[in-house]
Amino acid sequence: MTSKKYNFLLGALLMLTIGATAQVGGSGSVYDSSVIPSKRLPQQNEFWNKAYNFPAKPRNQWEVGVSTGIFTVSGDIPSTLLTAPNFGVHVRKAFGYIFSLRLQYINTVGKGTHWLASNNFAKNSAWNSTYNAPVRKIGTPDRTVGTLDPTGARSYDQIFYNYKAKVQDLGLQGIFTLNNIRFHKQKTGITVYGGGGIGATLYQTNVNALNGNNTYAALFNGITSGTHSGRKDVLKALRDGMDKTYETPAENHGARRPKIGKNTLKPSGTVLMGVAFKLGKRINLAIEDRWTFVKDDLLDGQRWQEHAYGDAVQTRDFDSYNYLSAGLNFNLGAKSVEPLWWQNPLDYAYDELMNHRNVKIPKPECPDADGDGVCDHLDREPNTPAGCPVNTHGVTADTDGDGVPDCKDKELITPTSCQPVDADGVGKCPDPTCCTDIKKIATQCPTDYPSLSFKGASTALSADAKAMLATVAAKMKTSPDCNITITGYPETSKASQAACNKRLDAVKNYLVEKEGISADRITTNCEIGGGDKNTVDIKSN
Repeated sequence: MTSKKYNFLLGALLMLTIGATAQVGGSGSVYDSSVIPSKRLPQQNEFWNKAYNFPAKPRNQWEVGVSTGIFTVSGDIPSTLLTAPNFGVHVRKAFGYIFSLRLQYINTVGKGTHWLASNNFAKNSAWNSTYNAPVRKIGTPDRTVGTLDPTGARSYDQIFYNYKAKVQDLGLQGIFTLNNIRFHKQKTGITVYGGGGIGATLYQTNVNALNGNNTYAALFNGITSGTHSGRKDVLKALRDGMDKTYETPAENHGARRPKIGKNTLKPSGTVLMGVAFKLGKRINLAIEDRWTFVKDDLLDGQRWQEHAYGDAVQTRDFDSYNYLSAGLNFNLGAKSVEPLWWQNPLDYAYDELMNHRNVKIPKPECPDADGDGVCDHLDREPNTPAGCPVNTHGVTADTDGDGVPDCKDKELITPTSCQPVDADGVGKCPDPTCCTDIKKIATQCPTDYPSLSFKGASTALSADAKAMLATVAAKMKTSPDCNITITGYPETSKASQAACNKRLDAVKNYLVEKEGISADRITTNCEIGGGDKNTVDIKSN
């Protein structure tokens, strides 16, 4: 049998890799054929017939989910934290207890505004058509930057980069869950998961370059002339002075990149990490962070790094975006178990080790001539009377040691002075005088009965009072010829006397109904003014 246990344990470890077990007990157990698809029934039949160690993997439910959250672009322009609308939907299916695939679509909006002014936008098509960009004057001794008007002053604008990107993403992700493998608990209400995948990103980015048909030159140049300082001050001035149209298409790749409508299409890669909290068998709450990388530097509409003297070079760092979300996931599917990432693959293995459903334990070859359940070679009393219980050595109990087993003894405790006994275990005691003296001693009535206390006008018995009455009953049972009187001491008022009677009745009823004392052995008496009105005395007659 030991070798079979090791086989089951080895099988459990293998299940962690191939995900081939089902949960034990109730719907969806390894004994429930309704959750086994027809193509896996041959394996399940082999398992039931004990020809194969592993049950078939059951059908498990699909997960569909919706989410919303915070979307940010990591690029050349600082991203605005709160944007809308941002949402995602997905469908997920388990391929084992560890690995699952998820198809996810997200539709998001990212925004950003730079608080530092820029005057080196000559190569940025979204800005150079409406604002005067500085140029480099070749050959001047001081490498003057900018065009010169007749008075010799510089004549160019400064701008503040901004953008609004509408991003859509369709991706396929492989997800790994490890904390459902639990060695000391059947199930978990929390799963931690991570993974990655590939997908396609569609984006369209615009900039807010115009206020209607006018530029923001006066606003931008006014900010850079020193009327504002500090990040918060500049951003507030931009928010107050600009509309929210984002009417100008940002610089893009034109025909050099695939497009769908006005959207640029790029392949992307995603990594993610999340935690899900089970709210019920078919619903859970997920908190997730996913980061997506795109080989493109124009998600924020800006790819030029500024240098001195009017030069601008293209940056070599690509943009990426982050989607931090909270969502609700729902499990769908009839005659299916929960998604396998919520199941513990060790459940069946541990159940089998504990209950041995598939292990046949042979009957012991152990002769037992007297049928007392103890093998003959261990039995110290080989001729035990039929029906008599024995100890682990096959010996019947004989409490009084009179030679008659308790199961046959009609006098379970026979004094030594009254032995030897007859075949029924009944002894013959010494002469009548001795027995009479013993009887007199045995019938002396106890006198140390307790007094009971009641609070206020209460007539109910407290736990302490009941414990004391149990002691009274025990003494009365050992002295069956003794009787008691229960006495209360009411005041002269009718209310006090009524309370006294109720208290005495409560004491008497408890002794009769709960402790089994005969009612004719108990006398009650309310004695006016004889003592404390809240005290009840019990005395022997």
